[in-house]
Amino acid sequence: MIKYKLECESCKNIFDSWFSTSKEFDKLKKQDFLSCNLCNSKKVKKSLMSPKILNNNYIKKNNGEEKKLRLFKNKMREYQRFIKNNFEYVGENFSYEARSIHYNSKKNPKGIYGRATNEEIKSLNEEGIETQNIPWLEKKEN
Repeated sequence: MIKYKLECESCKNIFDSWFSTSKEFDKLKKQDFLSCNLCNSKKVKKSLMSPKILNNNYIKKNNGEEKKLRLFKNKMREYQRFIKNNFEYVGENFSYEARSIHYNSKKNPKGIYGRATNEEIKSLNEEGIETQNIPWLEKKEN
């Protein structure tokens, strides 16, 4: 992949775009498939840009960020284990089960967790049913 800084000759807008190769840019340009993201003009050209050179500081910073991500994922897995051990999984029936518990038609000594859409969570919260949406890491994620 290659990233080019492009300039519209009509409105002077400068924007970035990715291409699989430099030949791919030339091919798309020749076929008039490139256009400005502001004025839709086909008069788009490559602009002057500097190459990205990786230095030791960048590599050290990137390794630090990888470490932070690994620590975050480990903490999330710890939270997930706690939730699995202390709450009842209700799957796709989360909204129904949460309402049943809230309106006392169903008593549940354990908390519950499951799947709900953003709209369902918003609706539950509007009804006064406290819910939280947390990121869930699948086992296949590293």
